[in-house]
Order: sequence, then structure tokens, then C-alpha cells
Amino acid sequence: MLDGQAVGSVAPGTGAVSMSARGNVMPDTLERRDQDASDPQDKRVGIVNSVSGFSVSCLLVQPEGASKSSLSYRDAAIGSIIKIPTERNSTAYGFVNSVELHINHGAELDSSYAVAEIELFGEIRQRKNGTRKKFTRGVSVYPVLGAPVYAATHQDMAEIYTKPDTWHLEIGRLYQDAEQPAYLISQEFLCKHSAILGTTGSGKSCAVTLILRSLLGAHPNGHIVMIDPHGEYARAFEGMAEVITPQNLQLPYWMLNFEELCAVFCSKDPLNRAREAGILKDVIVAAKRDYLRDQEDPPHVTADTPVPYGLTNVLKRISDAMGKLDRPDNTLPYLRLAATIESFQADRRYAFMFASGVTLRDTMSQIVSRILRIPVEGKPVTILDLSAIPSEIIDVVVSLLCRVVFDFAVWSKRDESIPVLLVCDEAHRYVPADDAHGFEPTRLAMARIAKEGRKYGVSLCLVSQRPSEISESVLSQCSTVFALRMASERDLKFVRSALPEASSALINTLPALQYQEAVVIGEGVTHPMRIRFLDLEEQFRPVSGSANFPKAWETDTQDGDFVAQVVDRWRRQQR
Repeated sequence: MLDGQAVGSVAPGTGAVSMSARGNVMPDTLERRDQDASDPQDKRVGIVNSVSGFSVSCLLVQPEGASKSSLSYRDAAIGSIIKIPTERNSTAYGFVNSVELHINHGAELDSSYAVAEIELFGEIRQRKNGTRKKFTRGVSVYPVLGAPVYAATHQDMAEIYTKPDTWHLEIGRLYQDAEQPAYLISQEFLCKHSAILGTTGSGKSCAVTLILRSLLGAHPNGHIVMIDPHGEYARAFEGMAEVITPQNLQLPYWMLNFEELCAVFCSKDPLNRAREAGILKDVIVAAKRDYLRDQEDPPHVTADTPVPYGLTNVLKRISDAMGKLDRPDNTLPYLRLAATIESFQADRRYAFMFASGVTLRDTMSQIVSRILRIPVEGKPVTILDLSAIPSEIIDVVVSLLCRVVFDFAVWSKRDESIPVLLVCDEAHRYVPADDAHGFEPTRLAMARIAKEGRKYGVSLCLVSQRPSEISESVLSQCSTVFALRMASERDLKFVRSALPEASSALINTLPALQYQEAVVIGEGVTHPMRIRFLDLEEQFRPVSGSANFPKAWETDTQDGDFVAQVVDRWRRQQR
């Protein structure tokens, strides 16, 4: 960057002016101060020339032996970690956030100088006996002007990102030091909510699989419920997951609460919906009481109580109520309700929920046991494959699943409760930022888990390629965030504002991340870090890759039978 008669830099947003340099004054000063290095093994980067809050400006020096005309400052790359000794027996650490080269017009290159902006993130203090304490976040003693700045060594990395002394997993390697393992703290990741965010093609699905498989490798009797909208993860957890599809799912309608039933059976028009909802509520409560009639001590019944009842009974009561009306025009809400219920019963696509002719039995315990994997029996994961569920009812199914997970935890005794991790792929669909774009019962169920789930042992993991479309109030509850590559400025801005811990030096690198790389921030890691995930074996990778167009178009391999088979599956709604 050409700077005219630049004489230094200004700390962003503070107006604090740094030390100045003209001509060859600063290089001479650096040469003298370089003799003060306390450890000959430390690689000198420069000296501090301004301090403002957690931001430090460093005047850079070139590596020893480098040509002054080469302008090489390779030890201060964006994202690098540096260290600065302080005046009180501590060492401050920071990320390089930006670098800038200052060149005076008409002057020789050897009169130029470079400045790096550094974001401090923690420190290591020395005890009186000379031993070093553990790395801690935050800085209690700030560097002074003129303090030497060094590149962090492998030993420094090992101290900063040391192996946790509690449950932990190795999930990757540090970007700054490929020899240093990156650890995830299991308890902090699981007991608090988390998010895995990244654009399509950044490796998000593989990251989800790697993290979950690592967790289950260490804790084989876990309980994970995964909402899989596109049928990607069945192969990734083959042999260790209960895959639920419309073909093997029995999710009876009587488990739906009243709001979900209204979404299925009632009209969209507000006026008609209000009239139909009143009728539906009365007949459902009456039908539930009919089922409980022979019980000695029946529970108090409301429209939300998950008690079995027959749709045939509901239709009969609608017909009876309609027969008592004086005016024919008042029968329209009854007729619409009855017609809608009958259409759901007759449609095979909804047989997993509204099948007619099935003996009415209270199977709620078996259904909840299957969904939550109690007992585990070697399959700690439940994958709800939504890819073949009719779009008209997907939101209702997801809402019911989330309620089942949360309500079971609420009504469990605290000393007997079983913690559950709920993984929600395509989370922006179910907890949207705009209330008008999401199904209200699902959004409320997710929001309730985000706010209260931690108290009852229900942890939420949001997975999305559109973080800016997720409810900010829900995303802000996520204490651990894996941010993969993002290019959208809207998403980047949203992530910066919603993350539980700001770290702009790392967040600014998101557009340049490679596949399989991520920035990890929050309680689940010892400190914010940029990592490369461990390799995931081919057989465990989700079915989420793009179609290979060139290879598929090389030969004409399919015929009319292929089309007929697809059409048949299409009609039968069977994959």
C-alpha cells in the first residue's frame, strides 16, 4: 500500500497514535532493540508500536539474512500466532489480524516499513519460582511500547492448546502447526448448544460425521437424534444408527398437540381456521375421553394430552354435531374438516401417521424408546430421514420429534434422566430469523430447547449453510461454533455478531478457508483456533457430494426401463 508521507498507524477506533518513523530511523532502532531478545531460539517479528485495548500494533522486522529489497515478512502472516513478553513476568499471545506495508513516495525500498495489527487473546504467567502457569484467556498485563514481538513456537502452541484434563476428543490439527492436535472438550460441547456452519461444499456434512463418530467412539452408549432432510447420513453411521423412514415409521396422529393438528387439518384462511379449530378441539377432547372411559383413574385430558383416540370417532362426532345445526350454511366448517381428515386417511403417503383400519393401541412408550434409543443396543443414533416424507407434513413431523425429545426430558426424574443430543441439519428451515418463514410449532419447540434444554439434559446442534437466516436468539445460545468456509458478507456479518466469543482475526479468514478447515470458537475448545479436520474414511462419508456431470455424460448408460422404475417409485412414494 502506498502511503505518501506515512509516519506510522492509528489503532482502529481509538485515535491512539503509534510511534513514528521517517527515513532510516526505525530500521536502526529495530537493529538496536533486536539485541535484547531474551531467548536466542525465539524468532523475532518486530516491536510493539501501539497498544489499545486488546489490539496491538507491531512494527515488523525482516528475517535475519533477508535482503532489504525483498520486503519479506513471512513470520507475520494473517492468522499467525505471536507472543509478547510483558514487564510483569507474563507472556501475552495474539493472532495477526492484518498487515500493511508503508512506502514513502520517491524513497528507496530499504526506507519502507511494515505494520501488523495483532489481536490479543490470552497469556501465560510465571510463578515466583520461575515455572509457568497454564494458559488463560484474557490479558491481565498489557505489553508496553517497544516490547519485542516473537513468533510463537511449537512449545507455545502445545501450552496454549494443551490436551484438556477432562473428557476430550482429537478432531483435527492446528492450522498454524500441523503437529499440534486440536481437541474438543466433550462435556462442554455436549452440555451446551453448538452450531456447525458453512457454505455448500465446505465439508460441513463430513465435519458433522467426524465429530459425532468421534464422540460415539469414546462414548458408545450415547443418545443422538438427527434430523436428516436429504437422507445423507444413513451410510455415514451404518451399523450404529436406527434409520427411520416413512416405510418403517409409525408416528400416530394422536401424539400431535392441538396446534400441530390445526396445521394439518384446518384451513389456511384465518377466519375459516378459527371456526374449524373450535370444532376440532371439542371433538378431539371428547374422543380422548371415550378412550379413557374404562380407566379407574384417568388423567385430566386436554387437546394437547397425548392420549390415543380414533379418527373414526372424531368423524362420527363431527357428523353428529353437524346434524344438530339449524342452518345449512353453518355446516361448511364441519364438511371441510371431515373431508380433510378423510383425505389424509386415504392417502398412502401419510400412512405412517394417519393409516385407517389400524387397531387403536397405546404405543407411545415403544415409539419414544425407539426414537431416543433406550436401551441403546448398539445403535446410539436415531436418523429421521425426511427425504421421502411429503413436504406438506415435514414441519409437523419435525415439531413432534422435537417435542418428544424435550418433553421426555422434562418429565424424567433429574437423577434418572438420559442426556440427548439433537442434531438439526438445515436448521435455518426450522428456526428461521423471520417468523413468517417457518412453521410456528417447530420454531417454538426449537427455541424452547435452545433456552431451557440445558437444564434438562437436551443439547441442540444446529447445522446450516445459511447462518444469516437462523434466528439470532437461538444461534446466540450456541456456546461452541464450528465455522467453515463462508463467502457471503451477510453470513459473515451475522456470524460475527452472533458468536458467543468475538475473534475477528479468525473470523476474517473464513472466506479463504479450504475444504476440511474450520474456525472453532467457544466453550468446547480451550481457545479459539483454526483447524484442519482429521480425514474421514471414504465409507463413512455422507452421501452429500455433487453429481459428476462430465463422467455421467460420457456414455449413454440408461434406457426406458430406468425411467419406468423411477416413475414407479415416484407413484408409490418409495425410494
